[in-house]
Amino acid sequence: MPNDDVRPPRPETSLVRRARKIDRVLAQTYPDAGCELDFDNAFQLLVVTVLSAQTTDRRVNAIAPALFAAFPDAYALAAADRAAVEQIIRPTGFFHAKTESLLVLAAELITRYDGEVPGNLKDLVTLRGVGRKTANVVLGNAFDVPGLTVDTHFARLVRRFDWVAEDIAKDPVKIEHAVGALFPRKEWTMLSHRLIWHGRRRCHAKKPACGACPVAHWCPSFGIGPIDPIEAFKLVTTQGPA
Repeated sequence: MPNDDVRPPRPETSLVRRARKIDRVLAQTYPDAGCELDFDNAFQLLVVTVLSAQTTDRRVNAIAPALFAAFPDAYALAAADRAAVEQIIRPTGFFHAKTESLLVLAAELITRYDGEVPGNLKDLVTLRGVGRKTANVVLGNAFDVPGLTVDTHFARLVRRFDWVAEDIAKDPVKIEHAVGALFPRKEWTMLSHRLIWHGRRRCHAKKPACGACPVAHWCPSFGIGPIDPIEAFKLVTTQGPA
């Protein structure tokens, strides 16, 4: 179960087999799949994940060295001059609101957790600016605690693959539970990375590269994008844009 005590109904075996086949092929297609945010520790990952909202990982990575050189831990960030933080993170957009979230987040880490990032979902989601998606990114990549990161790419792909029922397709928590039931818990973090990489590189929101898709044979949505291989390969990117 996705990091809590709610166990979803057992899915049909055929769906499980198809889902796991898709994941195996994606694993072969993206052997280097992983977190595309740069970080050295749990604190840095938490901060850059909060900053990544409504911007690209590339843009966050560009400002991260300056941010952490100036504010290397929760204590430094909590004591930071607001204008100084805003100046550094301005390229990520919504920098006023993000600065407020980071300052409050840092203060909460100090007052409640001695400046350390908690390694469990229950505590993480109580922090300013941290929802289940952010918490699962931090747990999976900084603490090796399996979790599913239901971002826009993940949600789009599981809908296209028909891994989730239509009535829950817009509920991230229900998606998390339903997809979690299809795979062993130990696979959740890497599954998230592979789906996100595929969504960024081939299975685009507006024009997926169907004719260049390695899992086209098992995808019920095949054909919503160009199926001609030459046209489709023009849509494939080597690096995730977001």
